[in-house]
Amino acid sequence: MSGGGGPVGVPPFTPGYRASGVLLHVTSLPSPYGIGDLGSAAFSWIDFLHSTGQRWWQVLPVGPTGYGNSPYQLTSSFAANPMLISPDSLISEGLLRTEDCQGQFADDAVDYDAVIPFKNRLLEMAWMNFKAGACKDLRPAYDEFREQQDHWLDDYALFEALKTRFHGEYYLDWPEEFVQRRSDSLNAARRELADQIGQICFGQFLLFRQTDQLKDYAHSKGVKLIGDLPFFVSPDSSDVWADPELFLLDERHHPRFVAGVPPDYFSAQGQLWGNPVYNWDAQRATGFRWSIDRLRALLAHVDVIRLDHFRGFAAAWHIPAEAATAQSGQWVSGPGSAFFEAVQKELGSLPFIAEDLGFITSDVYALRDQFQLPGTRVLQFAFDGHADNPYLPNNFVSNTVAYTGTHDNPPTREWYEQLPEYQRQNFWNYLKRTPGASEEAAPLLVSLTWSSNAALTIAPLQDPLNLGAESRMNIPGKATGNWRWRSPGNMASHQAFRWLRDLTEMSKRVEPEKIDEAGKLEGSGVASALGSLP
Repeated sequence: MSGGGGPVGVPPFTPGYRASGVLLHVTSLPSPYGIGDLGSAAFSWIDFLHSTGQRWWQVLPVGPTGYGNSPYQLTSSFAANPMLISPDSLISEGLLRTEDCQGQFADDAVDYDAVIPFKNRLLEMAWMNFKAGACKDLRPAYDEFREQQDHWLDDYALFEALKTRFHGEYYLDWPEEFVQRRSDSLNAARRELADQIGQICFGQFLLFRQTDQLKDYAHSKGVKLIGDLPFFVSPDSSDVWADPELFLLDERHHPRFVAGVPPDYFSAQGQLWGNPVYNWDAQRATGFRWSIDRLRALLAHVDVIRLDHFRGFAAAWHIPAEAATAQSGQWVSGPGSAFFEAVQKELGSLPFIAEDLGFITSDVYALRDQFQLPGTRVLQFAFDGHADNPYLPNNFVSNTVAYTGTHDNPPTREWYEQLPEYQRQNFWNYLKRTPGASEEAAPLLVSLTWSSNAALTIAPLQDPLNLGAESRMNIPGKATGNWRWRSPGNMASHQAFRWLRDLTEMSKRVEPEKIDEAGKLEGSGVASALGSLP
């Protein structure tokens, strides 16, 4: 869609388009099973978005997580996370009994050490019941799924089965014949691990079914889904193991260079991510087939993809694998416009949001604008006192997705409490208001975001709920304790959402016919974008 066409609501946003949404990862949804999933709470959440006039739900990457339970360290670019399977759906389909799913879990945070074995046990039971004849009508669909997804599913399932056999070790520490993928060893392992492989494939089949059902329901409510694609893949993933030629590795399959970023807003020493970097020459020789398949796989589940670390398509920070910090890296050119031309030819459109944060150079903006991709603006970065700060709303272009903050930022209430005094004063000066209390910061920043001319505005759920440090999702550079926050179960009764609906109407981010259809909430009509607070 680099010509600017395409349906309204799919980037690039057409002139005059205005909408809003909420960022909430699936794991953060309420659930009695210790972690948010694709079950009834997700459907209720879509109802809730619809009732408050929100037309977009943004989630973090939904693939199977590895190190640190991070959704940005996935063991596959194509698979979904088995922790997101809804036990209630398996009960309703006859694959599990209610008594199979009993457990005691905290409501406010994900305890991965408890949840992972619990969910794995449920999946094992569902697989055993399926093999024993439960839900026979699913067998043809399961067989068809395995055949259709074979281009990635076989390698992924074997990778996960081998990882279990080798007690979760990094695949480079497996016996050499498996690291080097010797065909006789792989074939023997497929025979020996056939049942485990079948269970892993069955889990993916269930996940894809539940995801399809959720997407169809969202569309029926006028809600579209924004997915998130990490630019790099995890070093310990089936992606690298199955296709080593696509990455800059040595003869032992160890990375020669790893990814990261130089010093920036989040880290004075830069960030050393450790992901292997791409061999773009090898990808270019195949017409970027693997990367296009990766995009196509995610687009089966969502409507638009946030391209994380978009600047990597122009140039990425390559750090020698032996380096202790990210400071010794250098910029190396990425695939550039040739990549997006190939994607557009293959997919017919470019339904992407460019995450163009951090250290951005003119070539990154040129690449973004060449294909009319909406960029990203975060208002928490706006108040350094410089009038030309690109995150100030008066500097936005309309083809923009504006956020109060992201999953890497503190909730706005915590952000405000941590601000240097001069930036607090800049914040109030920009709003033309007398300085107020910290509990005013989040609703004011949401209001400021919604009143901007950005085509799409997004707030993490923590901000409409006006939550603080206890609700932070991720602290960049902190290896443990992230990705645990869960939303309260009584969201529907929270007064903030009456205010959010009012704000969305007043900001003209609700389709007019939807306002009439849903009916105005009592007391609607906010005096100004920076007025009524929850």
